[in-house]
This record gives sequence, structure tokens and C-alpha cells, in this order.
Amino acid sequence: MSLRPSPLPTGHPLRYSYGTNGLTDLRLDDALSLLADLGYDGVGLTLDHMHLDPLAPDLAARTHKLARRLDELGLGVTIETGARYVLDPRRKHGPSLLDPDPSQRARRADLLVRAVQIATDLGAHAVHCFSGILPKDTAGDADTGAGTEGQAVAAEDAAWKRLAETLTPVLDAATAAGIPLAVEPEPGHLLATLDDFHRLRTDLGSPDALGLTLDIGHCQCLEPLTPADCVRAAAPWLRHVQIEDMRRGVHEHLPFGDGEIDFPPVLEALSAVGYQGLVSVELPRHSHAGPQLAQQSLPFLHHAAAVSTPPDADRPPNPGEGHTDSDGRTP
Repeated sequence: MSLRPSPLPTGHPLRYSYGTNGLTDLRLDDALSLLADLGYDGVGLTLDHMHLDPLAPDLAARTHKLARRLDELGLGVTIETGARYVLDPRRKHGPSLLDPDPSQRARRADLLVRAVQIATDLGAHAVHCFSGILPKDTAGDADTGAGTEGQAVAAEDAAWKRLAETLTPVLDAATAAGIPLAVEPEPGHLLATLDDFHRLRTDLGSPDALGLTLDIGHCQCLEPLTPADCVRAAAPWLRHVQIEDMRRGVHEHLPFGDGEIDFPPVLEALSAVGYQGLVSVELPRHSHAGPQLAQQSLPFLHHAAAVSTPPDADRPPNPGEGHTDSDGRTP
């Protein structure tokens, strides 16, 4: 593939952040200072015990202090709610919005309502969440007497109903706060694809507060569209973006350059659709090298944003215009 410099930026300038779930070995203030020093525009703040514990009794005071610090450093913020064990020390991401026990589902909804309040106090531009996986005993809500295939369909329908009902009070809180709830399609979850997001949106009656978190790696992993086309398709609902490298069919978050994604068209698409939120680097399994990867990632993204695919790859080059061979990724 050929790459050439864009003559002039034509869309909205992008703002980059780095997720604290990839900096868990650092104290929160150290992580924020690092990102500000490196030139990031913001932070994707995962609510968890090692940084900002959403269940701590001093939450209000800590949030107020954090708001001042973010303002001092000039960092924007998105609230992430994907901590693995924040509610249950034995169940990863449990309980979820799909938990068979209504009281457990309510615990997850309460966490998200708390996240909306934290986002309000910090001036965050969105609150991220995801559905969770389909529980094995969901069929208990859908005993139809049908065969195995019919039971599976009924169980999935019951799960979608649970999801919509459990998210309703969260969306009410988001509406009152004026902060979008950005649901992320997650491989392996009930809501795994862009089509699934639209099913939820339809089930809920398309509330204004319901937005989308688009993970660029997930697009590469399982969507039929290219990541850049996913951006264009998702643009009307896009409220938060996560970004990392990934390979087709393998849900593994990779540092830039270690996967298969062609990043210049993705960033060009984000700019062209006028996306104004943060583009947050998402490397939750790389905290051991977090400071180094944070240092490397921002120059990579700036370089990828500075080049674009020619509008017509078959056109003859202009006089004096050369072409550079590339394997589809920026260096």
C-alpha cells in the first residue's frame, strides 16, 4: 500500500489519551503526570481500587481533588468501567448487567450510576460500559418448552431484555447529567458487534444519552467492515474511542505495530467525521511496560495521523511525487 503526506488536515483535530488500566503499576498522580509530560490530551480513567475506587467512603473528596489535578495538568477524561474485580474479588467482571440475580444486576447498575456522578464531578465527556457475557443459566428466564435451538433463542432474547431493563436507570442518570453512556461492543459478550449496539438502541427507543464506545482493535478482530469503515458507520453514535493494534479473529490487545491494523485511514476517518472525544490507547495487559508504551504510542499516532491513503490508488503520480512501499502499517 502507498502512503503519502496529507496536504492539509481536512477534519476535526484528534485528541489522544491513555488508559489507566495500562498503568496499574503507577500511582494515579504519577500516571497523570507522565501522560501530561508526554503530551497526551487526556486520560481514560478506569474506576478501580488502585486509582479511583468507586466504592471507597472518601470518594467525593478524592474525586474533588482529582478534578483539580486534571485541571492543573490540562487533561481531559473519559470514565472507564471495565475493571476486572471491582465488584467481586472472585468473578472477573462480575456481576454484570446480565446477572441472573436481579440484586446483583442492580449492583452493576449502581456502579454505573456512580460512574456518571464521578464523570459529572470530573467534567468527563463520556462514561464507558459493556454488557457482559451471556450467563449459562439465562434460559431460566425463558422456559418456553421449545427445542434446544428455540431455547437458545429465547434465552438470548431474555438476556437482551435484562440488559435494556438494567441500563434504564443508568440512562436516566446519564440523561439528567448530560453525559453520554457509551456502550462498547466486546468480543465474546452479548453485545459484541455494531449490529448488536443497534439492537440495544432500538430496544431502548433510541435515547439520546445512549452512545457508542468503538474499540478499533475489536473492529479488526470481528467486524465485517474495515476499522475505518466501522468509524464511518458508527459516526452518528460515536462518543468514545479506544485504540490499539490487533489481529483478525484474535481478541488480544497489542502495542502499535504488532498487529494488522492500517492506522492512517482509521485516524483520517475519525477526523473526517468530526469526532471530538478522546482517542484512548487501550493496553490493559501491558502495565508492566506502561510508561514505555505510553511514550511510544503517542508519536506513533501522530505519525499515522500525518499520512493518508491516496483517494485514487490507481492514478499516476504527480510529477516529482514518489511512493513509499508499506506493509499496511505506519512504522
